[in-house]
Amino acid sequence: MSAPLVEMRDISKTFGAVVALRHVDLAIDRGEVLGLVGDNAAGKSTLMKILSGAYAADSGEIFVEGRPAHFDGPIAARAAGIEMIYQDFALVPQLTVTQNIFLGRERVRRPFGLATLDRRQMDADAEAMFRKLGLRVPSVGSPVRELSGGQQQAVAIARATAFDAKLVIMDEPTANLGASAIAKVRETIVRLKQADVAVIIISHRLEDIFTVGDRFMVMKHGHVVGSRNVSDTAPDEIVHMIVAGDDPRQPAALGEPELS
Repeated sequence: MSAPLVEMRDISKTFGAVVALRHVDLAIDRGEVLGLVGDNAAGKSTLMKILSGAYAADSGEIFVEGRPAHFDGPIAARAAGIEMIYQDFALVPQLTVTQNIFLGRERVRRPFGLATLDRRQMDADAEAMFRKLGLRVPSVGSPVRELSGGQQQAVAIARATAFDAKLVIMDEPTANLGASAIAKVRETIVRLKQADVAVIIISHRLEDIFTVGDRFMVMKHGHVVGSRNVSDTAPDEIVHMIVAGDDPRQPAALGEPELS
């Protein structure tokens, strides 16, 4: 049996006296869409920031394709194929679509031995990315500040998937979007899945996970409450797990004493 694409084992994290994560395990396979859900302060974003290299765990291990991985920052995580799309998209408003996609990874050409930006090639590559993803923007030469929220989301997705991403983490990808933009984001997630890219969706919108996801992982107060396959659960059960912080299918939830 092959190893998961990404596995996190026994991850813990504190911020001063605040325990953000307590012995959390997570695994995701290639082409799987995992919905990471829970109320505010459940630890979802902290766990994903550790996976994307923004935070360092206090303890625990990360494995990518069965091999230990140590991320000292987001660049190291990206090198391992892990990208995170933040809720605010983290775009530079005054730069163009192409400039945002290639920021920090610009393509260069060397006529007569002098390095210059290959703007024409980057524009062509950006347009190809949008065609492949089935996304649209007015022009790759448009400043991002002129785009709608859905179009900015498209730019963030294109940037995250442009460089052979194996896992894309999306933080509230459909928040504050209209119905047509939400549908387009969901279509893109399906396309990523078909391309064997794994996706973790942090979301309060359970319908997003039920529509395009494979599995839920529910967190509460920094620990994992339980997991469910989308095909084997219903919204009421997931809401119970989020609110009550227990798994109704576990013996302790049926009246057996919990171990201290």
